[in-house]
Amino acid sequence: RFVVGQNNEFAHAACIAVANAEQAIYNPLFIHGGSGLGKTHMMQAIGQKLMLNKPGVRVVYLTCEKFINEFIDTVRKGSLERFRKKYRRADILLIDDVQFLGGKERSQEEFFHTFNELLDLQSQIVLTSDRPASEITNIEPRLISRFECGLTVELQPPGIETRMAIIRRKMDEWDVALHSDILEMIAERIQSNVRRLEGALVRIATFASLGTEQVTVERAEYLLKDILQQEGKKRVNIDAIQKTVTEYYDLRIADMTSRRRPSNIAFPRQVAMYLSRRLTQCSLMEIGEAFGGRDHGTVIYAVRKVQQRMECEPQVRESIEMITTTLHRK
Repeated sequence: RFVVGQNNEFAHAACIAVANAEQAIYNPLFIHGGSGLGKTHMMQAIGQKLMLNKPGVRVVYLTCEKFINEFIDTVRKGSLERFRKKYRRADILLIDDVQFLGGKERSQEEFFHTFNELLDLQSQIVLTSDRPASEITNIEPRLISRFECGLTVELQPPGIETRMAIIRRKMDEWDVALHSDILEMIAERIQSNVRRLEGALVRIATFASLGTEQVTVERAEYLLKDILQQEGKKRVNIDAIQKTVTEYYDLRIADMTSRRRPSNIAFPRQVAMYLSRRLTQCSLMEIGEAFGGRDHGTVIYAVRKVQQRMECEPQVRESIEMITTTLHRK
């Protein structure tokens, strides 16, 4: 069962619409968001609902990694025809983690033609990724264009009310009673994703079921010490990023928002935008606004530029790792 909140209600509604539709709509449906937010859960629910509504429907679900590995194996064995029949005759194709197509040129070519054939047949395509299509690196523009031609929905980390609803539902399912102070502490301090939240609940519920010691807020904090430390690392804001980047590159804070474009300023500013996208929950628009009112396209360009340089310039990757470590220590 899926707990719906502001963070996922649009994505949830889109998935229901796709699952209940008589023919392909929002094609493709592209779901993106961080790890542990429910992308795979939603995708699989679409497939299950369709099989329930339409007995005999051909639903194909797999990870992008499996698609790539199968394709490589098929090419080696010379059995491409069977591979193509399997994926190009699906009524609904569900592919998880399409960002892994990045850098796989032959797999991209195969997937591009598979995608087009399924669209021509009016088969439904649902894709998930850990980032927006425009931020996937080393992938052909024509594939990005295909990914963006349907409906794109984003899953955000759950808000406090949704986190509390998830916790209470789990406690009911497991028939575990914990003091409300403990539940509130968990909901307030574990914000990044549902998977980590549920992992914390399993740990506390298991300890409570042993009955050897009363669970207090202090005991819960001790039991969750490693998780809470990881959560603490997530709490980085744009101001802190700008300050840390300017200190590292020996610039002024004003350079982060100025219109000046010499390379010694422009690239550090792009680094700060990249880190803002990776380490905060701010939208592209919010990030652009914090960097002198730039538009979201500028932020997307900055993110891709930094990713590309990190892949081919070890010193850039090392610099960003050092800045990230500094931010997490603050």
